[in-house]
Amino acid sequence: MKKFSIAIGSDHAGFAYKEAIKAMLLEEGHTVRDFGAYSEERCDYPDFIRPVAEAVARGEFERGIVLGGSGNGEAIVANRVRGVRCGLCWTEQVAVWNRSHNDGNVLSIGQRTIPEELALKIVRVWLETEFEGGRHIARIAKIDAP
Repeated sequence: MKKFSIAIGSDHAGFAYKEAIKAMLLEEGHTVRDFGAYSEERCDYPDFIRPVAEAVARGEFERGIVLGGSGNGEAIVANRVRGVRCGLCWTEQVAVWNRSHNDGNVLSIGQRTIPEELALKIVRVWLETEFEGGRHIARIAKIDAP
């Protein structure tokens, strides 16, 4: 598997999964920068998610992973950053579609919505899946248009 540079961030409600995912990524040889949160103490997710998305959009990292309780707010924040295509994924198949059809560069996961083992599988599948190109290229161009 290709090794990626990955930005990762969460709020308090995604902290435990962030730590587990970060450990797995490092063990598999990826480069990871943790943008916080650094504990389960209540915090505001935009403070940690926006920097992840901005770093991916600037090209400092190839991919980003954001986590929260549901992952919805995190996906919304990430998608406010131009050049980010963040998908909220809750199954391995949704992760495949996010990459293969949408060329997703940021993955959002909700810690309160799926088991940790599934979250780790989703991350692996998402990293392994290539963008299909073809008919999807024009759609991506429309997403990224000003």
